[in-house]
Amino acid sequence: MFQTSVAQLVENLAGRLDLTTVAGDGHGVIQRDAHEAAALVGHYNPIHPNRIQVFGVREMQYVGRLNDADFASMVNQLGAASPAAVIFTDMLEPDPRIVATIEAIGGSVLASGRGAAEVIEKIQRYFGRQLAEATSRHGVFMDVLGVGVLITGESGVGKSELGIELISRGHGLVADDVVEVTRIGPDTLEGRAPAMLKDYLEVRGLGVLNIRAIFGEAAVRTKLILRLVVHLERPSRTAGPVERLPLHELAENILGVTVPKVVIPVAAGRNLAVLLEAAVRNFVLKLRGIDSTADFIARQRAAIGSAGE
Repeated sequence: MFQTSVAQLVENLAGRLDLTTVAGDGHGVIQRDAHEAAALVGHYNPIHPNRIQVFGVREMQYVGRLNDADFASMVNQLGAASPAAVIFTDMLEPDPRIVATIEAIGGSVLASGRGAAEVIEKIQRYFGRQLAEATSRHGVFMDVLGVGVLITGESGVGKSELGIELISRGHGLVADDVVEVTRIGPDTLEGRAPAMLKDYLEVRGLGVLNIRAIFGEAAVRTKLILRLVVHLERPSRTAGPVERLPLHELAENILGVTVPKVVIPVAAGRNLAVLLEAAVRNFVLKLRGIDSTADFIARQRAAIGSAGE
């Protein structure tokens, strides 16, 4: 079950929404079983009340047209719905009668200088991230040519060494060792580092390195969309030979999202950084509709067909 408090909401979004607390202690709980952020916040709605009711310009124009009896009924309805918070947007002055009602039920009254639509959209996005499915993956998450690449492989295969080489080549580190992956859309995964590991990368023999301090701000990223998995694999003596011309595309399922995957055999003398960059460039070409392997096979078939004529 998703659960947070009004105080946490204000703490996380105060700067982005100019949120201030007018009344209440912020202890009101916002929770929901279903993964539906849109049902947690919205314009004032007495029929399907949200946990956070937003009063913007139009809502206050409606309230201003009510007579005393209708206004009292509206306030009673609002209090009966027990919203965790009521937000007055557009720099509107909170109505003292609404403030008193919300305080009496233990809710909070907030004010924002932003428009109602912006406040609702940003709070929905915030709740959406809180409600999103999440998991963690072992590996190194890098920004390579603008593509989020998760480098995986067994312990000691050289993931961190490859990461440090990519950083020295101008690419960016998102996370090392533990990558927090969140599904932020039907087909979209976002990866970031746990707060404890942010900016750090461990390299055998060197210890833990602060990448931001060593290479500068441009060498690290806060978060990135995961687009490609690159698996480093030591060739096994018992396994068969590595397929030189893979005809079937590989993929990995993470939180129900299919992520393209490339396997790079690790061997002495191989420049893994160059190979990974080539894999990323090839991935970008495929996104543009250019498949080098398919083009080569088509050219080969055409040559065979013309030779047989």
